[in-house]
Amino acid sequence: MSVRVRIAPSPTGDPHVGTAYIALFNYVFAKKHGGQFILRIEDTDRARSTADSEAAILRALRWVGVTWDEGPDVGGPCGPYRQSERSEIYKTEADKLLASGAAYRCFCTAERLEEMRAAAKGKSFVGYDGHCRGIDRAESDRRAAAGEAFVVRLAMPKTGETVFADRLRGEVRFDNTQIDDQILLKSDGFPTYHLANVVDDHLMGITHVIRAEEWLSSTPKHVELYKVFGWQAPEWIHMPLLRNADKSKISKRKNPVSLDYYRAAGFLPEALLNYLGTMGWSISGDREKFTVPEMIEAFTFDRMSLGGPVFDLVKLSAMNADYLRALDDDSVVKRMREWRLGDEYLKQLVPLVRQRMQRMDEFLPLTEFFFSGDLDYAAVAKDLVPKNRTAKDVAECLLGFVEALDVQRDFSHAGLEAATRAYAEKIAWDPKELFMVVRMAATARKATPPLFETLAVLGRDLARRRLRLCAEFMKRQSRPASQTA
Repeated sequence: MSVRVRIAPSPTGDPHVGTAYIALFNYVFAKKHGGQFILRIEDTDRARSTADSEAAILRALRWVGVTWDEGPDVGGPCGPYRQSERSEIYKTEADKLLASGAAYRCFCTAERLEEMRAAAKGKSFVGYDGHCRGIDRAESDRRAAAGEAFVVRLAMPKTGETVFADRLRGEVRFDNTQIDDQILLKSDGFPTYHLANVVDDHLMGITHVIRAEEWLSSTPKHVELYKVFGWQAPEWIHMPLLRNADKSKISKRKNPVSLDYYRAAGFLPEALLNYLGTMGWSISGDREKFTVPEMIEAFTFDRMSLGGPVFDLVKLSAMNADYLRALDDDSVVKRMREWRLGDEYLKQLVPLVRQRMQRMDEFLPLTEFFFSGDLDYAAVAKDLVPKNRTAKDVAECLLGFVEALDVQRDFSHAGLEAATRAYAEKIAWDPKELFMVVRMAATARKATPPLFETLAVLGRDLARRRLRLCAEFMKRQSRPASQTA
């Protein structure tokens, strides 16, 4: 059987570096075995999924150097490749499970479910209590036909264990009494991840599911779905999660996680992809620098470690430096033009500073912070704290504002101004206070081009990164000297 693997990101936010990590290993495994790599968009979260986020994921993966054989933009024999376009398929499969008794309708209201969770608080298992599991099929059909709202749940076994083999972890066992009767079809008719994932993997001929270990606890439900459908399950391979230095799961609060950040910060995509290839895997001995074709040639999961790879920005920067030094001068010039020294970016900067320039040699001093990475806030530390506020207040304010920007999809001048004013009102700050703090956090300067135009040109990822770093700086300023020494 030909190897077929997939990456299935959800278009609900920024393109995540973890997506590129999992995509790389899927791609390499497929190419090692002469197989196909598929990209599927799992957009069943209708409230949060956006076309902009999907476009950003595709753009970022292509930038980093991962390509796919089938997907929503290139087509293929198993389309459509967006789950939102496959609703009838999932409904048909859910109906089969209802007919066989492997699934049942649940009519519980939100209020009853909340009461159930409250009553189960503190107990070892707080999943669904099976209240609707025993409803007679005829009664269930009658209530559904009458228009009563329901979801479809999987009837998981309530005794014994679910056992499956994982390529990296060996035999994995789960006690069935601790597994929820998972919702498969929501009340709006859209599938949950579990149903759509299994149905699509089967219909698209996926032979190996290579995904992050956070999905390990969901696998018993997927094993059961394959069983009740009567389908051959794929081989399971759960990759170790990327970690921060403290071994916590990589997160935007401790590390930049958006692929767009690494592009904006001037990392070379081949260096980033090489670094991701070292996350838990080794090509040979202590060798760290290698190309994707070399990784494909040497690839085997036997060289994978489950120790929890640490994503270290310092090590990545050092690897990026090696790649930069290996380029000739003409290549560096070309890369810098593609980064921020090309016409497209400069045309965004000129209108912001042209009225303040008397000579062209003033352009670089006026725009230096647009090209810088992490900034030094020492020179503006005192000015960062408005009257009657504290450094701690500023740190909390900035972190809250970053959270607001995380969900702010409109990063235009008008969208940013509206979001900033709304946040000022929410935290009861004078807008001028907030504008001043955000300006200095984004630029480490008191005098800059207009704030919202500046944020828009910096872009979502650099702007948020700087606000977080400034918040951390202000946190340190708020500590007693004995704690910062």
